[in-house]
Amino acid sequence: MSIKPNNTQRPAEAAAPRSKANDVGPAPQWEAYEDPSDFQEALVLHIRRHGENVSRLHKALKQGRDVVDVRTLYDWVNGVLAPRSATSFRVLAAIERRYDLPDGYFRAKLPHSGRMVTSKVRSRLSAVERRRLAWHLPDDFERLPKARQEEVLSWVRTVIMAGGTDYRRYQIGALQQRFSIRFSSGVGALSFPPAPDLEARLMDEGRREYGRPLATQAAPALIDAEARDLVVFKTSTLTTRGRARSGVWNRETADQKMEHFGLLFGALTACPESDVRGYGAPLRSLTFALLAFPAVWDWYLTWREGRRGFFTRWEEEMLLVAAAITRRDTGWLRQSSHLANHLRPIEGLVTAQEVKDAHRDWEGVCDGMHRHALMRAKEIERVARIHRDPFEPILPILQADSPLAEYRKITEEVRRWRPDRRRFPIAAAEATRSFLMLRLALHLGLRQKNLRQLLVAPKGHSPTPERQLESLKRGELRWSARDTAWEVLVPAAAFKNAGSTFFRKSPFRLLLPDLDGLYEEIETYLASDRAVLLKGREDPGSLFVKTMKANCVSAEYDSTPFYQAWRLTIERHGIFNPYTGRGAIAGLLPHGPHNVRDVLATHVLKQTGSYEQASYAIQDTPSTIAEHYGRFLPQDKAAMAAQVLNQVWAV
Repeated sequence: MSIKPNNTQRPAEAAAPRSKANDVGPAPQWEAYEDPSDFQEALVLHIRRHGENVSRLHKALKQGRDVVDVRTLYDWVNGVLAPRSATSFRVLAAIERRYDLPDGYFRAKLPHSGRMVTSKVRSRLSAVERRRLAWHLPDDFERLPKARQEEVLSWVRTVIMAGGTDYRRYQIGALQQRFSIRFSSGVGALSFPPAPDLEARLMDEGRREYGRPLATQAAPALIDAEARDLVVFKTSTLTTRGRARSGVWNRETADQKMEHFGLLFGALTACPESDVRGYGAPLRSLTFALLAFPAVWDWYLTWREGRRGFFTRWEEEMLLVAAAITRRDTGWLRQSSHLANHLRPIEGLVTAQEVKDAHRDWEGVCDGMHRHALMRAKEIERVARIHRDPFEPILPILQADSPLAEYRKITEEVRRWRPDRRRFPIAAAEATRSFLMLRLALHLGLRQKNLRQLLVAPKGHSPTPERQLESLKRGELRWSARDTAWEVLVPAAAFKNAGSTFFRKSPFRLLLPDLDGLYEEIETYLASDRAVLLKGREDPGSLFVKTMKANCVSAEYDSTPFYQAWRLTIERHGIFNPYTGRGAIAGLLPHGPHNVRDVLATHVLKQTGSYEQASYAIQDTPSTIAEHYGRFLPQDKAAMAAQVLNQVWAV
């Protein structure tokens, strides 16, 4: 390895003589050299600087209590292995003392976290905690007093795992209580009344007792068939023959609505004696026809208020869905009178007389529910509270003079800790993927769905025609030969707010700037890193792909894994850890990709004071920015006006 001279000199405090116990001949002078960032290169450099070889270094280390095999040292020097165990880290500390290097000099150059969890601590942690904790523990964690270890663990659990906010703590607690009904993903409509095989399943399910135990369960056959009929009604290109509708759901909206209905029916059937404190209705009684009864909704609303302590907009939105499906002429439930045949009385909620009334006058029952839902929605709107402050996790960024510059620090931290591709190709590829996720989000301001669904056409490949992208409702990263630049093209139909005045039916097109090595990162990712992540599995064509494992079905991200990948990046590189010194921003909390839109909107507002220009940054309207995205406080507005007014005094 060549030593490149420069003007860097040895610090004065590092010039203290070494102890005689470790001396092997006179210490050489600290010559000018370029300090490598790579562990293997740094180790080779300092062995040569001191006129030693691996064998001589090993003999010197044998005088201490922590020794590694000489072959291990050769593997370190040759780049075959890197230190990972507690013993290896103690040997590194001994080498640092021998060569008069700062404490932790070699550890800082390792391509991995180098954090260990002791067996005593391991016994107190779950498997999930052990995996997540390793990155966030300080190098000397195992040598810390127990009280200090508990302090570190408490910080990691509170800030990293629990998210540091009251809402996240509530959410984590709620996730421990599994009670929802899970509908199947199929969208094929089933005829009614049920086919014979479905009847057999219903008879088997009818034997289930009241008060289902705590769990997430597949929906019974009857209500699952009803759910699929609802999904077909709301998502198909053409309305189901003989029916009318108002409004269409996309796939994501349909999944969300069915998840919400699953929670409602799960609460109805959960055991009253469990932590969920459900109603305890039998599974065989479940049918969407129950949604036509005000008593069912009132119980559910009261139950949700009891769990959270207050009403939120969520309950209001659910009531509006109830009003929509019972609306005259276009409501799905209103047009599904046959569902009344599936009703069974439920003690305290639906009486036998009400079941008879539903058979006799389904239209009247739906009319009553429609009025009740609209009335309850107005009442809840008046008292609803916001359960979480969407800005809370990123407040340190939004409070900065330049929020975008502050968030950019995270991308630099990702690149700083990216491991060596030669020895850790998968970890390096994951780091590059994280870097590009954040950088493209900061340049484009796209919603999570549009970002994760971006297709890619590498250089030399024909870009996907715009008409085809419009049909797919997906954007694409492609090379523009005309502009000699990478561009992103997203058809208007791919956006949630495709009908807004921002688009006017025109596609979104943006040339990415070749700043801070962005093009080099894109091209390296496409040339090698992306293939490393795919591991030879089928290429879905999307820009961002998962790290393929044996149990992975598809390399393409859906919303939850993409959010988790983003959050992991923020946990490791965004949040400043006072115990390890890693992380870019003090006070930051875990968050997902949607918060980047808050950062961009707030940054433009602070720079220009214009809600209209802020709306351009995230493809939306000024009113939406003012209501949901920009954190533009009175003091920010006053400070901007003061810049203009104070010019008078500068004359």
